[in-house]
Amino acid sequence: MDDKETPRVGMAIRRRRKALELTLAVVARRSGLSVPFLSQVENERARPSTRSLEKVADALCTTAVELLAAADPARSVEVTRARQAPGQPQGAVVRQLVPGHHQLHAMEFTGEHDDGREFQHRNDELLYVAEGAAEVEAEGSAYRLGRGDTLYMTGGVRHRWRATEPDTRIVVVALAGHIEATENRP
Repeated sequence: MDDKETPRVGMAIRRRRKALELTLAVVARRSGLSVPFLSQVENERARPSTRSLEKVADALCTTAVELLAAADPARSVEVTRARQAPGQPQGAVVRQLVPGHHQLHAMEFTGEHDDGREFQHRNDELLYVAEGAAEVEAEGSAYRLGRGDTLYMTGGVRHRWRATEPDTRIVVVALAGHIEATENRP
């Protein structure tokens, strides 16, 4: 594998370590590797050998294969084409704008969206109304958004939203992290 095809496993290691709420020192102790080396790996300044990757995976209660599968490609350019209007299904449609496993999540919601779920994300999130209008309930306050409006929420904000006009299109952008959806129907 040449450099441009080598996966960026450091970010996958960091995401897994943080999801488990472990420090570099704990992973170093469990793996027998040094904190400076692990820091260099997480920051993509060093690449672990197969043996070192296996040690890190064991320390993170996973496998080297899983870490590699979650790794980001070294370089990536992807185009997500818009759907054609004819033949598009009726009702709510959700389209991933950033396919695959990346740090950035972006989705486009088209049509009616009000499934009653409340969300709470560990990381920040942005809602952008491309067409139509929406109502967002966040931390006990209601916000009405129209075409071109943006709502930014820091991590930890409990929220739910719904389209209030037909053919509403909302783009949701969030950083990767823990996502919980709970059924809190009124």
